[in-house]
Amino acid sequence: MEAAGLATITLSTIAAFTASVGAPRVAAIEHPQGRPLGQPGDAQGQLAVLRETLAALGRIERPGTVVDLPFEWSEPPRDVRSRPRESPPIAKLLKRRPWLYPRLLTGDFPD
Repeated sequence: MEAAGLATITLSTIAAFTASVGAPRVAAIEHPQGRPLGQPGDAQGQLAVLRETLAALGRIERPGTVVDLPFEWSEPPRDVRSRPRESPPIAKLLKRRPWLYPRLLTGDFPD
């Protein structure tokens, strides 16, 4: 995409690593792993992160640049839940019907 003239940016919670593997532009955010956009269900907060990431894309003039986004996580690291309160629908389905797992891996999704 970059070679075709389309600028890209990666939102990353581990910006140094992301930059080290060659991402052209990196928006660094101090959020827990798996939650770069913010808290689940916080549409306004997620939209703010997305908007700031896109704004950073417009400000970065040269590939290889890392910018820090102005967001802080709202709770201490020890209080961050690594699992959702409720399992995602796909996890519930696979728990009830584990024989569907190979179909999921091949893209043959059940109805």
